[in-house]
Amino acid sequence: MTEEKLKNEEVIGETTENLTNGNTNVETNAETAVETSVELNTETAEETSDENTGKLILDTKAIMEILPHRFPFLLVDRIVEGAVGEYAVGIKNVTINEWFFQGHFPGEPILPGVLIIEALAQVGAVAMLSREEYRGGIALFAGINKARFNEIVRPGDTLRLETRLLRMRGAIGIAEGRATVNGKQVCSAELWFGFKSPED
Repeated sequence: MTEEKLKNEEVIGETTENLTNGNTNVETNAETAVETSVELNTETAEETSDENTGKLILDTKAIMEILPHRFPFLLVDRIVEGAVGEYAVGIKNVTINEWFFQGHFPGEPILPGVLIIEALAQVGAVAMLSREEYRGGIALFAGINKARFNEIVRPGDTLRLETRLLRMRGAIGIAEGRATVNGKQVCSAELWFGFKSPED
């Protein structure tokens, strides 16, 4: 077992203990953020879903069969690429009719950064909850690290949301997310989450 693997398992173990004690620590450090680079290609994606190969290409209806989120808090319009239990790429078309633009901000509509993080988490949840052993469950936030907001997102923008699962250990997982508009990074973060099964 390598030193890096031992370190990763130690960190996950500490987070598991914090969740058990109901004392989850959420830290966001923009100054030390490390920009993730997840290069994924959706140009040849077809509007189909092949469960045999584990590919994820989903419309809104299919997403709602996996996620419990509903309007106005479902922040992913479709999944254009992905692999079950590994990663997913989602699209969110930002329109002026979004509920949060009424107050954020009048005359200067800007998509709240925390909702970009939430959208990345929802895309990651699709990848995770598509696995047979996690179906029917809910992915819950356990922590956010290294969050960085690089650009403002406005009405008319199309968000490309890329989330890759790095590791799972029991009910605890870590993912990295990256959001872009027209190829330019607008947000990146490391996401920690816990899994709640239907029986819990």
